[in-house]
Amino acid sequence: MRIAHLAASVAVLGTATLSLGFATPSPAPAVSSAGTSFLTAVAISPDQPATVSAVTGDYLYWSFSASAGQNPTLAATVTLPDSGRTGSQAWTVEVFDGLRRRQACVAGEQSPVADTGASSLALGCRLRQIRSWAEPWDGDPLPGTYYVRLSSTELPEQDLGLPIKVGLTLTAPAGDTGADQGELEAPLVPVNRPGEVLTAAPVVSASAEPTESAFSADWVPEFSSRWVWTVSGGVLAAITGLIGFSWTRRRRPA
Repeated sequence: MRIAHLAASVAVLGTATLSLGFATPSPAPAVSSAGTSFLTAVAISPDQPATVSAVTGDYLYWSFSASAGQNPTLAATVTLPDSGRTGSQAWTVEVFDGLRRRQACVAGEQSPVADTGASSLALGCRLRQIRSWAEPWDGDPLPGTYYVRLSSTELPEQDLGLPIKVGLTLTAPAGDTGADQGELEAPLVPVNRPGEVLTAAPVVSASAEPTESAFSADWVPEFSSRWVWTVSGGVLAAITGLIGFSWTRRRRPA
């Protein structure tokens, strides 16, 4: 009897384990809004569709997080109005990192043009692989928050305000994770606190204050090329003045 109960328990546990192991995760709910600036950008995640109703002339902003080794890829579709258009329209999709630096797209139609009879147009942008570290002067993409801006760049003034529908999807396939041998100290995520006034004064300890010496040379300006040009210009001006004075002064008769 005990063996039978034990076998039944093992079977139940095995069934539960299989059901948990092969359970498919539920997809993230679709996003139905977009921001109008960097501060109001709507966050999206990979494989989370975004569908927004807007008008021509609007600037639409989204944001997403990227980690090292990923290749973020964006695909957008703009459904244009069937009637009321008077000319062709040019659209563009741009991606900025957390420091508001515009990132280059290595694949995808970033700035397509829709003819007057076109019903929709497709845009795309694939970023370079997110690096784990970079030199301070490099513009390589690093882990952190990225911003997507979708807008129309050229269109007839009469077409402003026409209704459109925008669909955006984000994928983040993994690339070569062992290409970079380094680690970023902190992600490039800006601290956005609009409307907050910082009133607290910085605290400076007494030990951190520098001690002034009687023979301090802090008042001496730093020697740079600006001082070289200033001194050289003054010397040349003085020499030119002396030469001019010697040429123009009247000699007294002997």
